[in-house]
Amino acid sequence: MHPRPSPIAASLYTLRDLNADVIVLHGPHGCCFRTGRLLENDGVRVVTTAMSENDFIFGASEKLEETLQEAEKLFHPKLVGVVGTCASMIIGEDMDEAVNNANISATVLTVESHGGLSEGDNTEGAIAVLEAAERKGVIPHEETERQSKMLKKATEIEKTRGMAQGKYIAPSYGDDKEEVAQILLDAFANGDKIVLVLNAKKETSYLFSDILKIPFQDIYPENHPTIIANLDTEIGLPRIRQHAHNIKTELDKNGIKVDLITGGLDEYPVTGIKAVECLEKNNFDIVVVAGVPHALPIEKLNCKSIAITDGPRLVEPLKNLGYTWVVTELDAHAKTLGTDKIVSSDFGIVLREKL
Repeated sequence: MHPRPSPIAASLYTLRDLNADVIVLHGPHGCCFRTGRLLENDGVRVVTTAMSENDFIFGASEKLEETLQEAEKLFHPKLVGVVGTCASMIIGEDMDEAVNNANISATVLTVESHGGLSEGDNTEGAIAVLEAAERKGVIPHEETERQSKMLKKATEIEKTRGMAQGKYIAPSYGDDKEEVAQILLDAFANGDKIVLVLNAKKETSYLFSDILKIPFQDIYPENHPTIIANLDTEIGLPRIRQHAHNIKTELDKNGIKVDLITGGLDEYPVTGIKAVECLEKNNFDIVVVAGVPHALPIEKLNCKSIAITDGPRLVEPLKNLGYTWVVTELDAHAKTLGTDKIVSSDFGIVLREKL
């Protein structure tokens, strides 16, 4: 019942992960305005054909051709994404024909995305980009299959364990960060066995990795936390692999050892399961899960747990799954776009202030 991410926005983010230089939104200038502006911080030029009322009736193929030609003159791109919107897709715009007529030198991926794809799942927009990239030889078929499987699994998790369960979920800002931070630090001081799990998604991993960077091993030398993370640097689209590499390198430089790598940053729908398989073999007192905690089957563990999420509407579902405490991080995407380093999280700041 409450608003969910759009397939169009998912298309934009996936083109960004393919390292597209320019994205052309074929629709009104206000469509996906916030996403387009944010992606500029990641070095992607996002422009629009600015369709208007007359275009909704007579079409806007010429506008798309002109926009592509202007984008080539301005930015000299190597890879361009053309993304449909509700307006252009409803009237049946032939974007491939317009791309051919524009005849620019860049590789152009045309993506027929709109807000009503399938059941409106945002992941459908990402899959549409992968399929377009495969058609143009940008990625192999095997990568399209792997990622499509992960994206469908992500949708399943949101519909069964997250905020897309079909009912209205009121936003909540979770438990008091000061109190939860003190509980965690007391557990360290008391010698409790603690594990920090990063099960994060894309660039938001720069924020959720912040808790891993805190030098607990120096402050509590007799009680090192175990660290589990989905930071495989060999899995995913180019930008995703780079994120994992950047974070892993920064942790290494700070003397932080990751004890178990569960997979890549785009494999968060299944890496939580792999983490629990490890956790079930050990008797931890507190498990801290940062990123996409609802993808980790916490109900299989018999211990206290802390979830760190960026979704105010995920607080209630996470509590229902069995997390003891839930803390929220706001604007994770906005804080991490354009960075290549771990950024401070609200919960991390509170922890450091108390150390």
